[in-house]
Amino acid sequence: MTTIVFFNNKSGVGKTSLVYHLAWMYADLNIKVVAADLDPQANLTSMFLEEDRLEELWPDGEHTQSILGSVKPILKGTGDIASPHVEEVTDNIGLLVGDLGLSIFEDKLSDAWPRCLDRDESAFRIVSAFYRMLLKAAEARKAELVLIDVGPNLGAINRAAIIAAQHVVVPLAPDFFSLQNLRNLGPTLRNWHEEWKVRLNKNPERTLLLPQSGMQPAGYVIQLDAMRNTIRPVKSYSQWMTRIPAEYRKAVLDKTTKNAPTAEADSHCLALLKHYRSLMPMAMEARKPMFFLKPADGAIGAHTKAVQDCYKDFKALAEKIAKRCGVKLS
Repeated sequence: MTTIVFFNNKSGVGKTSLVYHLAWMYADLNIKVVAADLDPQANLTSMFLEEDRLEELWPDGEHTQSILGSVKPILKGTGDIASPHVEEVTDNIGLLVGDLGLSIFEDKLSDAWPRCLDRDESAFRIVSAFYRMLLKAAEARKAELVLIDVGPNLGAINRAAIIAAQHVVVPLAPDFFSLQNLRNLGPTLRNWHEEWKVRLNKNPERTLLLPQSGMQPAGYVIQLDAMRNTIRPVKSYSQWMTRIPAEYRKAVLDKTTKNAPTAEADSHCLALLKHYRSLMPMAMEARKPMFFLKPADGAIGAHTKAVQDCYKDFKALAEKIAKRCGVKLS
């Protein structure tokens, strides 16, 4: 099983849409995938599922089939994680259902993090809850790949989700704010990585399955569609894109270079994704990825070529991520 988290502590960079489309693309490439919605906003879940199904999964009372339901025994102090429900989207896609109530797990995770240094077994069980849930979900679906969506913050839920991942992909927009957020994100990821390595050596229960200090940077994706919500001139985006490769090396990889390449030539740049703005409303209406839109969905005329280009772009990105993260494609 390979686990990849898509993370930026800045919102509006298309992170959830990226996870959603990549899950569909890997499924199309005959890879069994679990998409894990560890964002308390549960946007990934709402992209995959109809509202009628969401009402069934999020009834009044207990949400036994969501991620919150899996950690409920820990929250109540009555036991360890419950076996997670994995919603079948297709034969090749399973969904770990998110939950708007997951934020209540934040305090429990915050409290457990320092207690790991005291060799507290219960603390390790809490911090590793997401990781062990992902293992169970992947085993249940016989999945080779887990794609993890998280919220745009540097809180305890994201820390627990990210230490559960072997690889980290950073979605970016070509703007000043993404550049600034790299300067927060990079050192935080390195700190979490080092702090977890220290804690691993203090685990008192050797039979407990724990993530083994992965969190390796896999690269970044610049999503050009983030440009649509601004009145700043296009010229400024060229300025920020020019600076991203050097900033990524410095902030995330802790390396410096005097002659960083352009984003287009940067080996750490996984893709420069086009906007496809006209396809997204149709995809949301049809409840399918943009690259699977048909004429019956409204993808006619110039949209037909855009759908074909979208498929090629996401296929190339999926293949590049797979190669970078050691996922074998048939």
